[in-house]
Amino acid sequence: MRRFTAFGPALVVLITTLVTLVAAPAAVRMVGYAATDAQIRLAQQTLESDDILVRMDRAVRAIADSVEPSVVHIGVDQAVGGGRFVRQSQGSGWVYDNQGHIVTNAHVIRGASRISVQFQDGRTVNAQVVGFDQSTDVAVIRAQTSEGLYPARRATGDSVYQGDRVFAFGSPFGFKFSMSEGIVSGLGRDPRTVIGYNGYTNFIQTDAAVNPGNSGGPLVDTQGRVIGMNVAIATGARAGNPNEGQSAGISFHIPLSTIEAVAAQLIAGQPLAKGFMGINLPLDQERPNDPEASERLNRRLLEQLGYRGQGVVIVGVEPRGPAGQAGLKPDDVITSIAGQRVLNIAAARAMIANTAPGEQMPLEVWRAGETRRVTVTLGVRPPNEADLGTMLRELERFGLGDLVVADDAVVVRAVPRNSAADRAGFRGGQTIMSVEGQPVKGVFDLLAGLATAGLGQGRPVVVRIIGTDGEEREARVSAVR
Repeated sequence: MRRFTAFGPALVVLITTLVTLVAAPAAVRMVGYAATDAQIRLAQQTLESDDILVRMDRAVRAIADSVEPSVVHIGVDQAVGGGRFVRQSQGSGWVYDNQGHIVTNAHVIRGASRISVQFQDGRTVNAQVVGFDQSTDVAVIRAQTSEGLYPARRATGDSVYQGDRVFAFGSPFGFKFSMSEGIVSGLGRDPRTVIGYNGYTNFIQTDAAVNPGNSGGPLVDTQGRVIGMNVAIATGARAGNPNEGQSAGISFHIPLSTIEAVAAQLIAGQPLAKGFMGINLPLDQERPNDPEASERLNRRLLEQLGYRGQGVVIVGVEPRGPAGQAGLKPDDVITSIAGQRVLNIAAARAMIANTAPGEQMPLEVWRAGETRRVTVTLGVRPPNEADLGTMLRELERFGLGDLVVADDAVVVRAVPRNSAADRAGFRGGQTIMSVEGQPVKGVFDLLAGLATAGLGQGRPVVVRIIGTDGEEREARVSAVR
């Protein structure tokens, strides 16, 4: 009997297997698509039911709407002769009061022959310099208009904390009325070792995008109130790098307390007076220009005293100075000034110097294991070597760099033709007798008098001179920007 092989069942299995191999991936894909679709619908429902991001957007837009009308774009022109001007630089600023005073950086208006201010609504008006302070990089100009002024709200007296959300305004690379967002990365920064900045530094550090052109613009909090002013960036770049001067996520800002102290005196037309406590803080004598070396010395002194924490050691006290009168002593550790923690030497110096003389400054001081509260009434800081050096450079730019001391008097030996001094009436052979009524018997008296009278803030200073003919008269020494 012949055997027949049945192929029917095997064929069915084969066909079923082939269909499965072809159809299964498609089915899997369809399941995946359905899952993705469900995920999208769920996400959309979540966004529709929870409007927290929408509310955040509205809040940020409200900050922009409330701050931008107070921000200005500043153009600085320099005269090149023949009635012509060329654009020298540009920056930012913000309206300080209803009288048209605008705050910006001193370096923004440096060298200005003409200053223009553009408001958000497109109006452009001229502005004049009211005064400036090179040591804090704060300047005040005044817009020549009384219309459409919207002074920025200020967070006067409020503390700033690490982690606070902030917003920076200005004109980066000329893109006017821009806004960027970040957080406070650090406080009490001394950026001299990073960017070579020199002056009374107690900067706020943020990661808000700040670029050339942002200088002078306001830094505001989540209520749209000014807490500081853009001043500098750290780029990490080196000379010749095409990215030199661009943001690397580290920006520095002048605190509002410093701005208000300087602006108030400049607007009042007063010579700037720095606060003075009469104490010596740690200074590495072998490397006096290296702030890090002095900070290391301060930390060693803190360890020797047995103090664990942040603070600055007082290494010397003038007995008759404000600190001595308040009972401060060497080896005291200043841990807090006016409610703000003292993070380093630079911050302590800045907080003292940038507080007006006559103000009462509350301190927290650690002494031999005990914390005590002391209030010091600040005096007026006398000119130091840095101030005198600045005045000497100002005189050289003005045209009075060639001086000689003879018979307890300062004599002008020569004056360059067409210099500012020449145009002001100074001539070789004249004797400078006094500065703002204070007698001058040597170069120190002259430089200290000019510094005290506010030459470094752009104020013309009256000096009394005697000519070779014996005639006595007044002349003015002005800062050449």
